[in-house]
Amino acid sequence: MSKAAELAALIGSGQAQSNKNIIINGAMNVAQRSTSVSSLSSTATYSTCDRWMVQYGTAGTFTESQSSTAPDGFANSLKLDCTTADASPGYLLIIQNVEGQNLQQIKKGTSNALRTVMSFHVRSNKTGTYQVNIFDKDNTRIVGASYTIDSANTWEKKSVTFPADTTGAFDDDNNNSLQIEWWLASGSTYNTGTLPTAWETRDNVDRAAALNVAIGASTDDEFYITGVQFEIGEVATAFEHEDFGTTLAKCQRYYYKISGDANLDLGVGMCNTTTLAAINCPFAVPMRAKPTALEQSGTVTHYDVLVDNSVVIGNTVPVFQRATTVSGTVGFQAASGLTAGEGTIMRTRDNAAYLAWSAEL
Repeated sequence: MSKAAELAALIGSGQAQSNKNIIINGAMNVAQRSTSVSSLSSTATYSTCDRWMVQYGTAGTFTESQSSTAPDGFANSLKLDCTTADASPGYLLIIQNVEGQNLQQIKKGTSNALRTVMSFHVRSNKTGTYQVNIFDKDNTRIVGASYTIDSANTWEKKSVTFPADTTGAFDDDNNNSLQIEWWLASGSTYNTGTLPTAWETRDNVDRAAALNVAIGASTDDEFYITGVQFEIGEVATAFEHEDFGTTLAKCQRYYYKISGDANLDLGVGMCNTTTLAAINCPFAVPMRAKPTALEQSGTVTHYDVLVDNSVVIGNTVPVFQRATTVSGTVGFQAASGLTAGEGTIMRTRDNAAYLAWSAEL
């Protein structure tokens, strides 16, 4: 596409050059949880690249990773690698969920509703037809498109468009309004209908109707995706590369992990009793909602509590006490040595120690 045509597409859509991408972490640069997780087979999980959920439904066993295999202009991709095959895979799909308040510019449910376009780079050993959908969860409406991987083990850029929908507005809140889903395998529950090229009330049999491949049927199967962009318009524009810090901050709204070397201060607090310290850990950015649980490494020797420059080693791991959108408080149970009312610091004593909170959609 010429520069003039690209500019005309932008002007026609009313979309500015910056902040045009509704997708977060489309270049797969941020992976707070892990860069590789194995033995995934029957769960819906956020495992590696931030904001990207993979639903594994008896479609074989996979290793999911943040891969350094990527097309020109990108450093990373999300990779699914089948390690145990299933001759009759159930379902396998990659998902990103989007808050309703981040979708108001689409004007869905109004007479001025706008068309949207999705572009991305994919690579797989398995050629054939795949399907990607956008699912309006507020109004249970869906529309989809098909794309084809033409050459095995070769990066290909794909672009699909979705029509405007004058029915059903997205809620203007911080809840999950839109599920974007790339189907890689499906059973008859999802593939016996018709590709929904026009908006319709969601029918499960249409969600993978165009799919004629099954990632997971062979241990040779692998799938990569990166450079994902979802924007207003009818023509995909060049991928919007953000600086790493901007993408990380966007991801930390949904998942925040404190980790690093040993002797990292996790937070400060106060000793409630002679055996219990309450430690407050500020979040890097306000989270989408109040987290309701704490993730941690689960090993008692990973943490120290310091009082008056002396270390009191705990006999339990930190536990969740409470959280707001801006900080989380954890309880640390010590064998003894604390003094009620004294200030205290919680510190890691091992490189593997971490604390994390989730407010995912």
